[in-house]
Amino acid sequence: MKGTLIHSVFMNRELLIYLPPSYNQHLEHFPVVYIQDEGDLFRDQLTDLEQMSRRKELQEVILIGIKPDNRNNEYTPWQARALKASNPDYGGQGADYLFFLVNGLKPYIDATYRTLRSTEHTGIAGASFGGLISMYAAYLYPEVFGRIAVISGSFWYEGFIEFMQTAKLEVNGHRLYMDVGALEGLRKNSIQKNMVDKNKAAYDILLDKGFTVQNCRLLIEEGANHEQSSFLRRFPYALQWLFPVTTKQAS
Repeated sequence: MKGTLIHSVFMNRELLIYLPPSYNQHLEHFPVVYIQDEGDLFRDQLTDLEQMSRRKELQEVILIGIKPDNRNNEYTPWQARALKASNPDYGGQGADYLFFLVNGLKPYIDATYRTLRSTEHTGIAGASFGGLISMYAAYLYPEVFGRIAVISGSFWYEGFIEFMQTAKLEVNGHRLYMDVGALEGLRKNSIQKNMVDKNKAAYDILLDKGFTVQNCRLLIEEGANHEQSSFLRRFPYALQWLFPVTTKQAS
C-alpha cells in the first residue's frame, strides 16, 4: 500500500481514513466515499484498489470508515422487532445517524481534506445493514450522495421495500450499485430467507423509478453466501463501477 491510513476521532466516533497515493504528491482534490463499519470493507483491499487505480480502472478516492455505536440501531431506518426473541429490538436510529454524517462528519472531512464536494463525487457504501442504511441515505439525502454501493443489502427489513416503492427518489446524475450472493438466505428460517428475492425487488423498484442499467447495477454472485469474505471480494468492483476513469482522466 502506498497511500496513507489515518486513525482519527470525530465527535467521539472512531474513523479510519484512507488517502490515496497521489494525495501527498500534488494539490488535486478527490472524491470521497463514506463507508459503514469503520472501513471493514476496504482496510484489507487497499493494495488491490491502488493497483486498479494505476491501471486506470478506478479513480483515486478518499475513503472514510465510520465506526458505529450500535449498528442494529444506527443502520436501521425505523424500529422493528428483532428476528429472535432473545435479541434486542432494532432501534431505528438511521435518520439520526445520517443527519450526523451529512451535517457533522461531511463538513469536517471537507474542511480537513482536499475533497470534491459535489453530489457526483460523494459516495456512501456498506454491507448488510450497512447496505440498508446506504440505500436509505440515497432517499433521504440525494443532494449529498450521488454514488451509492449496497453490498448484500438487508432489504428483508420490515417495511423497507414498501418504503422504496412509495418514497420519492432522485435519479438524475446518480449511480447506484447493488449485489447479493446467490446462496444468501438459503439456510434461514426467518424473513432473511428472502435476501435474494428482496434484492431483486429493490432493483426492480429502482428501474421503475427511472434508473437504467447504465446507472444502476445488480450483481448476483453465484456460489456466494452472506459473509465478510464475499463482501470484500465484491467491494473493489463496486467502487470501480461507481467511480470509473473517464477517457479524459485516463489521458
